[in-house]
Amino acid sequence: MTTSGLRQKVGRLRQAYAPHEHRPLGGYLMAMGTYGAVTAALAGVVRATGRPVPERPAPADVVLLSIATHKLSRLLAKDAVTSPVRAPFTRYDHPIGSGEVMEQVRDQGSPTRHAIGELLSCPFCLAVWVATALTGGLVLAPRLTRLVATALTAVAASDFLQMGYAVAQQAAEGGHDEK
Repeated sequence: MTTSGLRQKVGRLRQAYAPHEHRPLGGYLMAMGTYGAVTAALAGVVRATGRPVPERPAPADVVLLSIATHKLSRLLAKDAVTSPVRAPFTRYDHPIGSGEVMEQVRDQGSPTRHAIGELLSCPFCLAVWVATALTGGLVLAPRLTRLVATALTAVAASDFLQMGYAVAQQAAEGGHDEK
């Protein structure tokens, strides 16, 4: 099949998949390929270094990495301070509280740019990448990874405490106004 024929076939597939909306399937394909390559490279490094891979991760590590993954994913995807990382791929929309911002993916440009924008602005999407990196870190550099994950987990716990404090403060002020 010629390059022109392949492009036509991909164009028809894209049109059949989402006839009324732009979906950057090529960009998604690039993101999936990159994730696969990064994961394969990580596995190769683990194999080359001879690091032992645990048969089963310790439950405490699963909990620690789960909370750290949540926090780092939100930090990268939503935090106002990390917006310069997302800026080439997204456009600021509005603040959403607690130091977070809502951004819209830039539609102009390449499908790859669009897919990266979706990835970088979605904590759920980023969580797969973050969890993979932290899990790889747990095999390659367990002490450092646990230390970083502990810090991220402490920040996540602090976030919930700050939010709980704010809710309690609002309730106290609301109850005070009724008297």
